[in-house]
Amino acid sequence: MPPKIKVLIVDDSALVRQALTEILSSDPHIEVMAAAPDPFVAAERIKYCVPDVITLDVEMPRMDGLTFLHKIMSQHPIPVVMCSSLTGDGSDTAMKALEYGAVDIIVKPKMGTKQFLEESRVRICDTIKAAAMTRGKLRPVARMRAVAPKLTADVIMEKPPGKAMIQTPEKVVVVGASTGGTEALKVFLEMLPENSPGIVIVQHMPEHFTAAFAKRLDSTCRVTVKEAETNDSVVTGRVLIAPGNHHVLLKRSGARYYVEIKDGPLVSRHRPSVDVLFRSAARYAGKNAVGVIMTGMGDDGARGMKEMYDAGAMTLSQDEATCVVYGMPQEAVKLGGVQRTVPLQQIAAEVLRSCS
Repeated sequence: MPPKIKVLIVDDSALVRQALTEILSSDPHIEVMAAAPDPFVAAERIKYCVPDVITLDVEMPRMDGLTFLHKIMSQHPIPVVMCSSLTGDGSDTAMKALEYGAVDIIVKPKMGTKQFLEESRVRICDTIKAAAMTRGKLRPVARMRAVAPKLTADVIMEKPPGKAMIQTPEKVVVVGASTGGTEALKVFLEMLPENSPGIVIVQHMPEHFTAAFAKRLDSTCRVTVKEAETNDSVVTGRVLIAPGNHHVLLKRSGARYYVEIKDGPLVSRHRPSVDVLFRSAARYAGKNAVGVIMTGMGDDGARGMKEMYDAGAMTLSQDEATCVVYGMPQEAVKLGGVQRTVPLQQIAAEVLRSCS
C-alpha cells in the first residue's frame, strides 16, 4: 500500500468540514490530517505537518481563500483544491484561483439522494488523488482501488456496429482534458486563429463553473468560446465547452455538425465524459474528426480515442513533459489510439495542419 494522501481541510463552516472529513476518510488512500476553520489556524497546522493536498474554501472571515492561496504558492507550494459554492460569484472567484495556481475545483458537499452523495464522493476523492499527483511533478503512482463501478460510454450512446456516416468535407475537433487542463486549454486556444475549425471540449469541471471558464477564455482568445447548449452549431471560429454535470455529444444533420447536451450516469467516473464525446465524434465525424487528449488523471477518453482512431480520425495526445498529470494521454497511447504525441505548445499547429 502506498502512503496515504494527507489532506488539510480549510473551511469556516463546521458542517462542511465534517462532511468533507467523512467523505475523504471513506477512501482508504486518503487521510484527513486536520480541519481548520480559517487560514491562520491552517498555517499553524502546516508548521507541524505539511499536507499533500489542501482543500480551501473561497470565502472565509479574517483571510479569504485567494489571499491564502497566493501565500501558499509564493512561500511553500502545495497542491490546493478550491472548495466553492455553486453561486455566480463563487464560480468567478474559483476561476481566479485556478489562475493563481489552484489545481482544481470541487463543489461544497450537500445533502441529496444516495446516488448524488455517492457521485459527489467519487468526484471529490478522485480530485484529491489527482491533485496529490501534481506535487513535485509526475512520478509513477500505483493505480488506486476503484470506489465505485466505472461505466463506459455504452450507457449514454451505443457503440455503432459499422462505420461512421458518409463524410462531409467539414473538419471538426474534439478535445478532452482534466487536472491541469484549464491552463493547457488556455495555451492551446490562445494560439488558434479566428478561422479555426469548430471545436468541442470536455474539461472535467463542476456544474456552473464551465460557464465562467468559457467566458474567461472568450475574453482572451481570437476564437469565440461559449458553454455548449443543445443544438449549438459547431462552426468555424467557435469553441463549445461541455457544461459541468452534463455529457456532450457531437451530432450531425446533413453537412451540419451540432451538439446535444445529455444527462446520464458518470461515465469513466466523470460527467461530462471525454469518452462520450469521442465516441460521438467517431460515429458522426469519422475521418473528418481530429481528437486531442490532454493532461489529466485516469483513463477517461482513452477508449473513445481508440474508437476515433479506428474510424479514421487524426488523434493527438499531449506529451508527458508538458502534462501536469500524465494519465489520460498515457492510457490512450497504451490502447493504441494515438497517432502523434506532441508538446502542449505545438498542439494548436498540429490541429490546424491536420484540418488543412
